[in-house]
Amino acid sequence: MARVGLVEKEQADPIMKEVYQGMEDQNMPVLNLFKVLAHCPHIGRNWMRLGNSILRAEDLSPKLRQLAILRVGHLAQSEYEFTKHTAVSLGVGVTKEQIDAISDWATSTAFNDEECAVLGYTDEVAQNVKVEDDTFARLRAFLDEPAIVKLTTTIGYYGMVCRVLVALQVELETE
Repeated sequence: MARVGLVEKEQADPIMKEVYQGMEDQNMPVLNLFKVLAHCPHIGRNWMRLGNSILRAEDLSPKLRQLAILRVGHLAQSEYEFTKHTAVSLGVGVTKEQIDAISDWATSTAFNDEECAVLGYTDEVAQNVKVEDDTFARLRAFLDEPAIVKLTTTIGYYGMVCRVLVALQVELETE
């Protein structure tokens, strides 16, 4: 059970009621993560805006984005995040073999050089914040500056997502 209550639409601040309604209008479920964030309506709304910006398919390929998100979820031991993004990842070309190998990506043959560069960069940003020059140079061989900024922002954002999910013990939805 989550350490804080889940705010349902009827109880929500008008700002979050609008967010919930927008999700419902697009036939999207209101996830438990958002029901937790509804305790802080301004943060919840802007959290959604940033997340939606990150998920736009511009600057960085969706497959590379999803590999980074899966790796961040794995490193943070966030079952919720990893589970939610497994289906998304499969939909953008990440293979089941890659998902299964994300924990040992560095020794796996499931990833090409570009994907390894992204995963190595993800590890350093997520675990150390500081990135070694050789790691950055490997990444730079594949990605331009907008893609690098998008990747870095993605890693940071999903690290934040995982911290909320894990610290507050937000559970996966039952349906």
